[in-house]
Amino acid sequence: MDWIRDHLWETWLALSIALGVAEMFSLDLILAMLAAGAVIGMVAALIGLPVVAQILLALAASVAALALVRPTVLKQLHSGPELSLGHGKLVGTRGTVTEEITGLSAGRIKAGGETWTALPYDENLRITAGETVEILQIKGATAYVHPVATLES
Repeated sequence: MDWIRDHLWETWLALSIALGVAEMFSLDLILAMLAAGAVIGMVAALIGLPVVAQILLALAASVAALALVRPTVLKQLHSGPELSLGHGKLVGTRGTVTEEITGLSAGRIKAGGETWTALPYDENLRITAGETVEILQIKGATAYVHPVATLES
């Protein structure tokens, strides 16, 4: 115990490193906040404050980090941009019909720089080449489309 009293700042540093390494395995940010408190305890030891003050400062810093910092960091980690991956990113976009589309025969559209097989979303529609369509759904490799009214100028 005398060694610990003689090397308080090293003890706080070792505790901080141990908590940091343990955090790498848990990834819940609790041990990281405790490690930050241990760093504050180390700084207090370097300044020469009594052991009781070091412990109280480390405890206060840990509790403050758990209450104030951790929720904000977790919120940032768990939120992010909505990512549309694969063909799902084409839903809601527009394309141009390259081959006529009817309810009985699939046609082709050009959308997102790719050519897709397309069927009308409403089986009774006939969509001619050159019309602009909106992609409402994609099943497999077939886009289900609906014509978009264009403004004539």
